[in-house]
Amino acid sequence: MAGVEQREGTIQVQGQSLFFRETLPGGGQAARFPVLLLHGIRFSSETWQTLGTLHRLAQAGYRAVAIDLPGLGRSKEATAPAPVGELVPSSFLAAVVSALDLDAPVVISPSLSGMYSLPFLTAPDSKLRGYVPVAPICTDKISAADYASVKTTAFIVYGDQDPMGHTGFEHLKQLPNHRVFVMKGAGHTCYLEQPDEWHAGLIDFLQGLA
Repeated sequence: MAGVEQREGTIQVQGQSLFFRETLPGGGQAARFPVLLLHGIRFSSETWQTLGTLHRLAQAGYRAVAIDLPGLGRSKEATAPAPVGELVPSSFLAAVVSALDLDAPVVISPSLSGMYSLPFLTAPDSKLRGYVPVAPICTDKISAADYASVKTTAFIVYGDQDPMGHTGFEHLKQLPNHRVFVMKGAGHTCYLEQPDEWHAGLIDFLQGLA
């Protein structure tokens, strides 16, 4: 198995500096499509590094990039573009994707980050290859018509012990193209509680995308 290349740095997004971590397949191997990882309110890009998700994705051949959202982690000095629980204009994640040069990424979006990812997913000009919501917030703020218009394939993940996950699914199931992965016995941070199951399910989903 070839090694994994890792780096970290900052990008400028709408006049503010955001921190990111990135992993790539090593040994000169060309990466498959990119995966952008967001995070919840008590977490950061370091969560995905510590859990091993960044490493596992690069091993599987993907370019994996995790950012620290504004006001959190090592992007603490940046100001969030909207209050917690309010939808962020899709232009914000569009600027992140552009700054990182991510061509049609898959976006992984747990909890808090739903306020960023859902407007980006449902934007008319969205170019997402895939969407992996993990019990995100703000699912009730998207209209049925906007859900119905999404062409992106979604992999809806939540723990069966998480009420927010169940509630979110009632909205997310309106996405026309979706698969569901319910993690038995897991709570809101199901990916932390059952990392092996999380990684296996995620990589299986990614491998099924064109």
